[in-house]
Amino acid sequence: MAIYVYWGEDDFAMGRAIALLRDRVVDPNWESFNYSSFSPELADSVIQGLNSAMTPPFGAGGRLVWLVDTTICQHCSPENLAELQRTLPVIPAETTLLLTSRQKPDERLKSSQLLKKFAQFQEFSLISPWKTEQLEQSVREAAAKVKVNLTTGCVALLAEAVGNNTRQLYNELEKLKLYAVGTNKPLNEEAVTKLVRFNTQNSLQLAVAIRTGDTAKALTLVADLLNASEPGLRIVATLIGQFRTWLWIKLMIESGEKDQKAIAQAAEVGNYKRIYFLQQEVRTVSVQQLTSVLPLLLELEMSLKQGQQEMSTLQIKVMELCQICRI
Repeated sequence: MAIYVYWGEDDFAMGRAIALLRDRVVDPNWESFNYSSFSPELADSVIQGLNSAMTPPFGAGGRLVWLVDTTICQHCSPENLAELQRTLPVIPAETTLLLTSRQKPDERLKSSQLLKKFAQFQEFSLISPWKTEQLEQSVREAAAKVKVNLTTGCVALLAEAVGNNTRQLYNELEKLKLYAVGTNKPLNEEAVTKLVRFNTQNSLQLAVAIRTGDTAKALTLVADLLNASEPGLRIVATLIGQFRTWLWIKLMIESGEKDQKAIAQAAEVGNYKRIYFLQQEVRTVSVQQLTSVLPLLLELEMSLKQGQQEMSTLQIKVMELCQICRI
């Protein structure tokens, strides 16, 4: 018996993990018998899935039962809780039960507490765009899986290019792997510059355009990003991260702090040597302007999450943001 709970918003990374789990558990010749998934649209998907998990596998390999986008770790009916209590301790040894959700489990719920006793939990959350050290570690781990040899500078550049877009990261690494066929040398920054699409860099350029009040350039960058299929929410996440960093830097400067390592720690900047350049960037912008930008960015994020049209919503808010920074 094996039970897993996967949760988080990184759909691509979670999808890879699910595929690896299926390949490990289920014999491909018996997949139609031993692999089943239960959609949340089914009224009794939890009970059906748990009942299926009680059935021993047919033929070779094990059985995998997947409760897709289940909400039992956010709210669980008494009926579903009773079924969990009855089923989890006695699932057959050859069966693997997988529960997935985009939302973080609520550890106060009895269902979550029960699953903690039997299941392994794995988080697939997106890394915040400003956490450069974690992004670079993600690149190193992905490069090892894809078997691409990168220099340290190449890792940093690739992290800057793709940000927390795991799907793009793996796509770019596969491209770099093909480029590197026939050579044993690590790929350098020149290869990344030639081959990789720098959407995150463009989002950072958009942040700079907003900070300097350059409305025309900002609107052009918005159009370019959306035309390149960059999701609006990812653009906003990068903007929030960048303006948050700038605000921390400005607050630390005005408080009289001069230790660059202390400033880097407060602003969650991985490399303290970046602080000098960040200080120059915020020299002409005030704390009041930076604090006025963040609520508007949060409003923009909420509007996009509510389904507002990306292009027009971003254009309107970007013009407002440029106006704030131009005052």
